[in-house]
Amino acid sequence: MPRSALGGANAPRGAGVLCEPGPVGGGRHELAEAPTAGGAAEPGAEPPAGAAVLVHTPLVRRVLVGLVLALASLSVGGVLALWPSGELAGAPDSVERGVDVHRASVLSVTQASCPGTSEDRLPDGTVPLDTSCPTALLQLEEGPDAGGTTEVPVPAQVVRGGLAVGTDVEVALYPEDVSAGVGATYVWVDFSRTLPLAVVVGAFVLVVLAVGRWKGLAALGGLVVAYLMIVGFIIPALLEGSSPVLVTLSAATAIMSVVLYLAHGFSMKTTAALLGTVLGLVLTALMARVAVGAVNLRGLGNEDAYYLTTMTGEADLSGLVLAGMIVAGLGVLNDVTITQASAVWEFREHSPAASFRQLFGSGMRVGRDHLASTIYTVAFAYAGAALPTLVIIHLYQQPFGQVITSSGIAEEIVRTAIGAVGLVVAIPFTTAVAAAAVVSAAVVLDPTAPARAPGHHH
Repeated sequence: MPRSALGGANAPRGAGVLCEPGPVGGGRHELAEAPTAGGAAEPGAEPPAGAAVLVHTPLVRRVLVGLVLALASLSVGGVLALWPSGELAGAPDSVERGVDVHRASVLSVTQASCPGTSEDRLPDGTVPLDTSCPTALLQLEEGPDAGGTTEVPVPAQVVRGGLAVGTDVEVALYPEDVSAGVGATYVWVDFSRTLPLAVVVGAFVLVVLAVGRWKGLAALGGLVVAYLMIVGFIIPALLEGSSPVLVTLSAATAIMSVVLYLAHGFSMKTTAALLGTVLGLVLTALMARVAVGAVNLRGLGNEDAYYLTTMTGEADLSGLVLAGMIVAGLGVLNDVTITQASAVWEFREHSPAASFRQLFGSGMRVGRDHLASTIYTVAFAYAGAALPTLVIIHLYQQPFGQVITSSGIAEEIVRTAIGAVGLVVAIPFTTAVAAAAVVSAAVVLDPTAPARAPGHHH
């Protein structure tokens, strides 16, 4: 059979033909004797060394590459059109002037008593007449006053949890405001966690590189790209009031395009996974947009949200909630879609005569098993994040119906449900795209490729 019938110039030189391609959805005719670089195979001879390689038809390549280029163009165009100007409208004076954070060390902690306020309300609802108002004497280790000392009020909860002498902490320096007659002031921020965090992150990087090697390095590079896109584009664009759906979808498509190809290489398999991921993202965004409005999620369920509204001047943070739901689905969608594409590719390589229906059915069996585990992963991750809220609700002994409709819990329920629906839809779509891409491909034996053990490969 001529090489052009099996993929033309795309077939590896000297590759032996294992299967003749047929129409989509149909079977293939297996060849009894596969020509190799050394001539015709002899009966009873050992199987030739090498690995099965899929050679796709030019039509399949053009269609998949065309779709990816169209998505990339829309994504880049969206990012450029929505790129933030850098002006934060409605920001308070403290944000515009800038607040510097410096490291300090605790020299001593002094306990004092002051009148109780509504923030000190006890579990029974009463406000105590007196409450603890501790202060800490700190030695400044950074900033313009390095080497000097300052005294700052410290939250009572921090002292009760333990604030030992010598502990490294962080304080914010609010610059002098001449118009208001207020001098430079130091304010408690938090514990200094730079060193322990560096140790934890360093251990994570070393383990990933030791196990994943070049794949691990590529995955870490993808994380860096995603972080830069979120910090450099998504957050500033949302703060400027751009559409959360357009901002997040444009950024998420760009992130996934880079992450998938960086970690898994440029191939038709990765392209099929990317198409499934983008579809899942689009559906997640659309459903999240409807659900956030229908459930009246305003993003005001915790203290940080109220502080954010004060900082930005925004009374409604529903756009931030919506963007968070889309970003939260990136990781699990990536995992599911690349797994589905890889499974279909493996089935095709090991079953050259499989039809579209057989490939799709085999891939879906893997997908259903993976889906169940992934839903548990998503649900438990959100439950862990909401655990402090669940503890508070338990202590107040609220009715179950009131608990699940509270702002914080309802947001996690909607986030879990929306993410799960996106996964459910992405699995069959990715499987179908992958099966359609490989069913018309020729399976050839490339003697130059290292042989792989049967199994699942990403």
